Amino acid sequence: MRIVFIRHGHPDYTRDCLTELGRKQAAAAAQRVSGEGISRIFSSTNGRALETAGFTADLLGLEVEGCDFMREISWGSLPSPWELVDAWVASGEPLMDAGWEEAPGFAANPRLLTCVRQKAEAADAWLAELGYVREGAYYRVREEVRTEVTVAAFGHGGETSAFLSRIFNLPFPFVCAACGADFTGVTIVQLPCRPGELVTPRFEIMNDARHIAGGKIAYGQ
Repeated sequence: MRIVFIRHGHPDYTRDCLTELGRKQAAAAAQRVSGEGISRIFSSTNGRALETAGFTADLLGLEVEGCDFMREISWGSLPSPWELVDAWVASGEPLMDAGWEEAPGFAANPRLLTCVRQKAEAADAWLAELGYVREGAYYRVREEVRTEVTVAAFGHGGETSAFLSRIFNLPFPFVCAACGADFTGVTIVQLPCRPGELVTPRFEIMNDARHIAGGKIAYGQ
């Protein structure tokens, strides 16, 4: 199975929709992923993600399957994960610290920690529905999974970072720093189709944003 992760386009956060620039980015992203063999489209139910997904759905003639668990993470009025990561880097702290949840900043925001944990659990549940069952640190491929499929997942910076952190067994702060995506950046992950075996995912491509000229990483929601 291949999962094509696409971050939403440039947003109007107040109205939870895309700006005119975001719509142009979403249209370009649709063209970018049109040849990936996508058979199902999943999306966060946040408006900016649904609108982005709609461009690809219309181009491919597919329905968008809204998923509440793909909605963006929340951190309230406290510093965002990216602000905390920047502070770590500024102070020379290692981003690969396995005990990141107990570190200052993250430990002070139980709302954020709860969201990240919930995203991890939801990621496992979603993958199980698609035929990949979490077993320890890896995924057991169900016997009925006999055909390679490609699905798209339209989401957000924090939510996708939490998902990738879980499936690759990497600290969340590291993924936020190393795997941050541009608006409509495309990341593709592959899970081998080997029925009955334990498998680990691998990156096929990371944050491909060549379809948006001059795109710059904008961290956050």
